[in-house]
Amino acid sequence: MPNEGMNVICGENAQGKTNIIEAIWLFSGAKSFRTLKDSAFIEKGFDFGKTELTFLADGIEKQAKIEFREKRQAFLNEKPLSGPAKLAGIFNTVIFSPADLALIQGAPEERRKFLDLAIGQLYPAYIVLLHRYKKALLQRNKTLKDYKYDGSLTVMLDIFEEELAQVGAEIINRRIAFLQKMKDFLPNLYAQLSGGKEKLTFSYRESCSPELLARRLAQGRQEDMLLGSTSVGPHRDDILFQINEFSVRNYGSQGQQRSVDLSLKLAQAEIIFQQTGEYPVCLLDDVMSELDPTRQNFVLNHICRHQCFLTCCDPANINGLQNGKIFQMEKGTVTA
Repeated sequence: MPNEGMNVICGENAQGKTNIIEAIWLFSGAKSFRTLKDSAFIEKGFDFGKTELTFLADGIEKQAKIEFREKRQAFLNEKPLSGPAKLAGIFNTVIFSPADLALIQGAPEERRKFLDLAIGQLYPAYIVLLHRYKKALLQRNKTLKDYKYDGSLTVMLDIFEEELAQVGAEIINRRIAFLQKMKDFLPNLYAQLSGGKEKLTFSYRESCSPELLARRLAQGRQEDMLLGSTSVGPHRDDILFQINEFSVRNYGSQGQQRSVDLSLKLAQAEIIFQQTGEYPVCLLDDVMSELDPTRQNFVLNHICRHQCFLTCCDPANINGLQNGKIFQMEKGTVTA
């Protein structure tokens, strides 16, 4: 049985450690963080695959199951759900994986994706807003390209821009509100992780304020026609992270970038607890590499309010574990 606190899954590369992390993550209602193909979850020679989970939510033991056939099917307490996304908000997790370094190192799209997934996990209606915005954005962009051939499309542009302005303003406001909650946790978590040696600050960089979005869309039509795309709106926004007033993306070390990413996930967990009264399960895949001993100690021994599953290749990185359980993994088999 897993420990209620820290669970370390230790083993060499390619033994299946990340498969465990991924299997737990799928019950959050999200897609795989490694692949989009369900066929990857079906062992060669078999027609289907499945994964099952027993967990506590609201003090009640629940069972969930996901089957992989022609399409993915989810069940909660043996009852079929209309889709795996319906598990969102029932079993909450936050995840760190090596691919998450793109959150800091990558393009603004990566940071927007993190923000939207985090908000959508708490407020499913936000996902509907994003779909509405993306649909209107595609329609406006297509109309901009067709406009030079048909001037009568002005009316259509008016309609799409009205939708973009209305929904886009709400998306921006919700992002800003979420980041405001982050300010209650993120700087302090990063300070603890760095041993108090570094100060993390962050800010939302919007391409246009929500109040001016409708006007800017109308004013930018001619320029956007030349570009063939929409130049303002939440799809152009970004988050700036700074350590001691220097850009983390441009000047941060690998260890600092990992630390910012990890602090973000832990702050997200605190917000989930604030909203739901329950801490999410923390999934930490290969988080220890590139961290100095101070940061490793914080990860192992001071995330005490969460149940965590942490994968590790080098046993030396977990020598400082004070409480928790260590599992060994070899050729897909786990032993305590």
